[in-house]
Amino acid sequence: MKENRPLKNLVLAAMFMAIGLVLPFLTGQLQQLGNMLLPMHLPVFLCGLICGWQYGLAVGFILPLLRSVLFGMPPMYPLAAAMAFELATYGLVAGWLYDRSRWQCVLALYKALVAAMVAGRLVWAAARAIMSGVSGAAFTWEMFLSGAITTAIPGIILQLILIPAIMVALDRTGMVRFRHEEKGQKAAA
Repeated sequence: MKENRPLKNLVLAAMFMAIGLVLPFLTGQLQQLGNMLLPMHLPVFLCGLICGWQYGLAVGFILPLLRSVLFGMPPMYPLAAAMAFELATYGLVAGWLYDRSRWQCVLALYKALVAAMVAGRLVWAAARAIMSGVSGAAFTWEMFLSGAITTAIPGIILQLILIPAIMVALDRTGMVRFRHEEKGQKAAA
């Protein structure tokens, strides 16, 4: 039976969207705990890595906005709006870099994750700076360090441990295989 890859990716993206809507409830609606563990980031990274950058970008952009509309958290402006650009960047960069890796393995995962984390935080800072400028407030270097790095350290560590562990488990079960040959070549079996 022929696999319908676009349909499979669409269904998986919808699943990651649902996980992203529900996962923040595990932080008990404590905003400080959510800021530390970054629960919406996990399904966006996984979506980009598993489904591809297009799906990661879409899920990343829609997820915080939809969660804000449905549950009021995070507040739409400026948090959810800035997070939409940040999470879209995570899904885009992680998925794009991982897909273009010659070898899909744990090392390629870490390279894609770290690059996406840096890019996403820079995009978040740019979005917050623009939104702060529009509203007449200041977005300082200290606000960036606190919001993007210091407060997020537990979530960053969680992402760097959990995402590769999930991807390795998916590879071992055969659900999502690492690619061990150059793109376009078929493995000699």
